[in-house]
Amino acid sequence: MQTITAAVCHEFGAPLVIEPVHLRAPEAGEVQVEVKAVAICHSDISYAMGGWGGTLPAVYGHEAAGIVSAVGAGVSGFALGDPVVVTLIRACGHCAPCATGRPTGCETPQDDGHGPLSTLSGGRLHQAMACGAFATSVVVHHSQIVKIPHGIDMAAASLLACGVITGVGAVINAANLRAGQDVVVIGAGGVGLNAIQGARIAGARRIVAVDMTEDKLAAAREFGATDGVLATEEKPWRSAKAAMGRGADAVLVTVGAAKAYDLAPRYLAGGGKVIMVGMPHTGAASSYEAASFAAMGQSMVGSKMGEAVIRRDIPWMVDLYGQGRLKLDELISRRWRFDQINEAIADTKSGSARRNVIVFE
Repeated sequence: MQTITAAVCHEFGAPLVIEPVHLRAPEAGEVQVEVKAVAICHSDISYAMGGWGGTLPAVYGHEAAGIVSAVGAGVSGFALGDPVVVTLIRACGHCAPCATGRPTGCETPQDDGHGPLSTLSGGRLHQAMACGAFATSVVVHHSQIVKIPHGIDMAAASLLACGVITGVGAVINAANLRAGQDVVVIGAGGVGLNAIQGARIAGARRIVAVDMTEDKLAAAREFGATDGVLATEEKPWRSAKAAMGRGADAVLVTVGAAKAYDLAPRYLAGGGKVIMVGMPHTGAASSYEAASFAAMGQSMVGSKMGEAVIRRDIPWMVDLYGQGRLKLDELISRRWRFDQINEAIADTKSGSARRNVIVFE
């Protein structure tokens, strides 16, 4: 049993506490990764605020990159020193969703009571989202990691673990967007910007960003939006449709706000899809006129982690990054030290950051 340092949540809504904890060695099928960078996702914040419930004490963090430092029995394809992206997508490979190419929906239960973390006194410490990457090292299942090229910037690479695959994947995998179609992206934060560049990469004709401020709309244009609409307008869907000359083939909701889901169908063309990416807090409800969906042949599609197959999608995205076609560096608002994690979280909660990244020396 080794001692590492982690940022532990002891109470929902309270600052995380950086403290020593125990991490066991990797068992069969597992790998240990020395974390070099971990980005702060709004999902981590929602969990730490108690928005989705959960078990405490816990270590959050699920958008990481690092170096393989130990390999458990039965693991092939990875060696000490390999640089990898670490995701929360843990897949058994043999249940019905895994077997049909949807590892984000893996149905094999994960034993929450016997994770690799524990307190110094031997007490239970929850490895949140099967990752627990707000720490100097993690032990995860081998299905959660993907090798990346040596020399790649670890802060940029960490974004591939969640924000990038969630946004780009929502367009490519969930919306199945075709070249020439029209897209509305509601929310131009970290995930929204990736949905925008995903639509650009897919060849969308018009990409309309909808957000609360002109600054956010300007950022959206940097990533490929052709038009911007302020959500504060009385009926913003009218401006979006005017920009496109029609309704949207896909409306991607990337914010966790129930009201955004209430309004999303108003942007659609006949046969269009609302892609549900952002996750409101538990209990938040939205309402729709079902007859409109039926009459117009429209649909609503959930998109978990961009429906990514990580060993297919992440290498593709790394290659696009190398070509300059996928923006990663531009997503990083600021790099923070580990001891600044609570400041970085506060900055993320302000809504001004694209992605804040904790970098370990």
